[in-house]
Amino acid sequence: MLSAGWRTLIAMACATSVQVMPGYASELSVDRLPPWQNGANNPAQDKGLEFTVKEADNLADFHGDVTNARLVLYVGGNYFFAMAPLVAAFEAKHTDLKGHIYYETIPPGLLARQMKAGGRITVGNMTWTAKPDAYFSGLMAVKRLIEAGELVGPPTIYATNQLAIMVPKGNPAGVKGLADLARPGLKLAMPNPEFEGVARQIKAALAKAGGDALVKAVYETKVADGTTLLTRMHHRQTPVWLMHGRAEAGMTWRSETIFQEQAGLPTGRVDIPADQNATGIYAGAVVKDAIHPAEAKLWLDFLMSDEAKAIFARYGFGEYRP
Repeated sequence: MLSAGWRTLIAMACATSVQVMPGYASELSVDRLPPWQNGANNPAQDKGLEFTVKEADNLADFHGDVTNARLVLYVGGNYFFAMAPLVAAFEAKHTDLKGHIYYETIPPGLLARQMKAGGRITVGNMTWTAKPDAYFSGLMAVKRLIEAGELVGPPTIYATNQLAIMVPKGNPAGVKGLADLARPGLKLAMPNPEFEGVARQIKAALAKAGGDALVKAVYETKVADGTTLLTRMHHRQTPVWLMHGRAEAGMTWRSETIFQEQAGLPTGRVDIPADQNATGIYAGAVVKDAIHPAEAKLWLDFLMSDEAKAIFARYGFGEYRP
């Protein structure tokens, strides 16, 4: 149950028309969870019976028609919000693929597990198979999978990102920086190192700000006492937990805080100084034995285009410079 204060904040956000990514509704509602999910990022042309029920039946990280797919992309969820405009721009260049792109945006560690399972996945009572044509994650993870023979090198390196602290709008807990995350009683939403690659960069940033003691406080002491909640999909759970009052701060990619602001949702950002921050480098590669390797290569080439770079730049991503 949302408190009266949270309902007021969200109602204020929903009452104001905001400029969001192409294809998304300008007015947002807390009745739709996640609150930025409205189906406009589904590239399927024939949607048949539309059955989406808030909280109960909402497959927010699975996009398109897997049955007729001619390009299947496993995309680490760190830029789920950029995929809709990227797909639209790609389809405009390759009209024969319009309506035939399927993509998933769960964490890259989980996508790797799905890939090892032959593309098979179960959500709730539904099980389906979507064998990937290309896989996207952090550069180190992509290199490891190339070395393991699961991806075909070399990797395509196309964007960078940095970290930020996401807080509820107005920052009621008064979080000023990374050191504050060790504060006793402060409720945190933190990516789970078991599933989410961003945890590696987060731990590196915490170590820069406060050494091993800060890492231990956030990821051990506060986990043990219940004031650090570990996510399985921080790009979905962190902002929702903040809006529901379950957490007072959480570390995410800076791009996600920018997207939340652009979407008019009641979250805010605390920037991390450059000397304490960590940089994520995004890369992708064609999957070994991909069913559609030519189409996968077209997508990889597109990610290096000026048009794709401009879309990433909307959300604060940077260009990769060796």
